[in-house]
Amino acid sequence: MTNKLTQKEQSLLRDQLSHEKLCIQKYNNYAEQAEDPQLKQLFSQYSSQEQEHYDTINQLLQGGQMIVSPGQGQAQMRRDGQGVGQYSMEVGAMGQQANQPVKQGKTGLRNQDDAMLCMDMLATEKYISSAYDTAVFESANTEVRQALQHIQTEEQQHGEGLFNYLSQRGMYNPE
Repeated sequence: MTNKLTQKEQSLLRDQLSHEKLCIQKYNNYAEQAEDPQLKQLFSQYSSQEQEHYDTINQLLQGGQMIVSPGQGQAQMRRDGQGVGQYSMEVGAMGQQANQPVKQGKTGLRNQDDAMLCMDMLATEKYISSAYDTAVFESANTEVRQALQHIQTEEQQHGEGLFNYLSQRGMYNPE
């Protein structure tokens, strides 16, 4: 069984697809530019997850059906009743590493450059997460809505990981 998408759903999904593509490009570029090996790894991991988001949205646009199993931490994409891939809901080891306390190390310009890259991605994740609000509420299809909610949750987890990375290094003060 395939999803029949309304014109509005198709338009919203195409918007989210372009957002995910931008995220992938930014995370890949920033992984190359970052000085801190942990930040490089964080950006690389998030880029991979953004690619999964991109692939999921692309499959939804092609009529795929997202099946989210509550409590299992995984969702599967199906098209015409066939499994076509697996989509992980886990933040992964890097998301957890971003929450670990870190010794104050590098300072100066390089640290500021890493902070700027991280702040830019945090702002990007905030924007993209909020864009999912509209897509979720405007989706008539339950499976599409669940898939978008799932992706939005991961976007928020990326934001949390970036926030924790910044705040633990004294690069961001929420007060």
